Amino acid sequence: MERNNRKGNRPDRIETCRVEDENTSLLEFMFAHLGGYTKTKVKSMLKHRQFAVNGVPTTQFDAVLRRGDTVSINHDQSFKVFSHPRVRLVYEDEHILVINKGYGVLSMGTDRIKEGTAYSIMREYVKYSDPRAKVFIVHRLDRDTSGLMLIAKTMEAKDALQHNWNNMVLERKYVAVVEGVMENDEGTVKSYLAENSKFEVFSTDDPAKGQLAITRYKTLKRANGYSLVELQLDTGRKNQIRVHMSDLHHPIVGDRKYGAEHSPINRLALHALTLRFVHPITKQQMSFETPIPQRFAAMVK
Repeated sequence: MERNNRKGNRPDRIETCRVEDENTSLLEFMFAHLGGYTKTKVKSMLKHRQFAVNGVPTTQFDAVLRRGDTVSINHDQSFKVFSHPRVRLVYEDEHILVINKGYGVLSMGTDRIKEGTAYSIMREYVKYSDPRAKVFIVHRLDRDTSGLMLIAKTMEAKDALQHNWNNMVLERKYVAVVEGVMENDEGTVKSYLAENSKFEVFSTDDPAKGQLAITRYKTLKRANGYSLVELQLDTGRKNQIRVHMSDLHHPIVGDRKYGAEHSPINRLALHALTLRFVHPITKQQMSFETPIPQRFAAMVK
């Protein structure tokens, strides 16, 4: 694979290879793969971020590689290291990006807001290496919801995901802190969601008025008048979790729009925790998980 470098003078020589063995370190893998290079040269390349594991540059010599991981080698210079205070890059390859979006960041722009969105931030990042590069939003998180988001980098990946979303996305889990003590350890909320002229989503029992929405929940902890809840989506509707928690009379902490009375951490206490899907091109199963935000855990200590 060749990619134009940042100065645009010549293409980088980027080689990508797939790991076939289980539980080998990055440095061991590089010594074996780059047999024509001295060990000093390989260590220098590692130090200068010329290796990337699953699209993410690293200097960690003892990073453990799993079968199926991809390792990219930039033979000419350092890979660009993504850095942003509100977005973290979790995974990247030629076709997709997985990011951990911070709360307060829009997934994509509006008529009034164009910059500072997950879309604009990642578009700027990919254009650094290739001015022709694009990104495509294939699903959204609410502005005030943090967590894992999948973004396509190619039209082929975008089309595959959008046309087969329900089949390709195998699991989406969220975690939330809700007001009050949840009565049940687990349960399912099912309703039809509709939207009024004020863009407020609400539940109805009439299938002619809304779209079917199903949310499964499990109570993880109860303390201090709050409950920490894990939520799994069978459907992905706008504001689905927020409406369903409100329907249970346990609105999400900080969610004034849907009835919350308290906001002790000055944000919506909802985080996209787990994302498991079939890669749109390789068909390999991909799974990502982030930790429960510390401020969520602190509320139910």
